[in-house]
Amino acid sequence: MFTGIVTDMGEIRTLRQAGDLTARIGTAYDTSGIDIGASIACDGVCLTVVDLGPDWFDVQISAETVSKTNLGGWSEGRRINLERALRVGDELGGHIVSGHVDGVAELVAMADEGDSTRLTFRAPRPLARFIAPKGSVTLNGTSLTVNEVADCDFGINVIPHTKEVTTWGAARVGDAVNLEIDTLARYVARLAEMS
Repeated sequence: MFTGIVTDMGEIRTLRQAGDLTARIGTAYDTSGIDIGASIACDGVCLTVVDLGPDWFDVQISAETVSKTNLGGWSEGRRINLERALRVGDELGGHIVSGHVDGVAELVAMADEGDSTRLTFRAPRPLARFIAPKGSVTLNGTSLTVNEVADCDFGINVIPHTKEVTTWGAARVGDAVNLEIDTLARYVARLAEMS
């Protein structure tokens, strides 16, 4: 489990396809404290560490994960949001995030509002019903609050601090973004269907 509070911006150092896709990710984490088999959210996707070095870790990415996320668009040199798995006793600063991406949203508009930037995304239609104003979403591993919803489009604001410590400072219209809907919204919708 994760919180959607990004704790490092990693960099894709290498990508190799041999069966599954393997990515080597450069990190500022102290890798001596990471175990083989640990889970790290990489742009919101929970991936398993399969090898380690002094300032990097490797993850294997299945074809299923590539097909359901934006990881197929990764390239060497790309910066990604990282978060280590939640430990008992850690502060829950964002919201409960599983790292199981539900789909890919598209960034369709950007506008500066004061020091913040308003980002508008288009969600896949089957997921749009789970997104509500003042609810939470996880976008590329970042816990964000929804401001407004109109059909499949929804808006969020990114403050300057978030733009500095995550990849949101480099966002561009047309970006494909990993979307995980709020777990609570998923269960409420399921209960409503069964009533």
